[in-house]
Amino acid sequence: MAKLVEVTIANAQYTIKTDGDEAHIQSVARFVNEKIEEIQSKTKSVSTMNVVILVALNTADELFRERDRNRRSMEEIEDRSSNLIDMIEREI
Repeated sequence: MAKLVEVTIANAQYTIKTDGDEAHIQSVARFVNEKIEEIQSKTKSVSTMNVVILVALNTADELFRERDRNRRSMEEIEDRSSNLIDMIEREI
């Protein structure tokens, strides 16, 4: 059953409706805040919106790169599995 979880991101309060674990949602909010602080320390931008957009772009880039690594790993596993099956079938 969905519940409401309060989080603070970039000094703004948000209420998240979720079926997930509250600790997980809080952990995600901490991650976002850490990324915001990291970008703020590296940029001269004073606009919170610009910083949040940079965080979103960086996080999306990390996600896309991880998905690509995962896809390549799965392809390699499938290739190796297929090769092992072929080797086993030749020996039987």
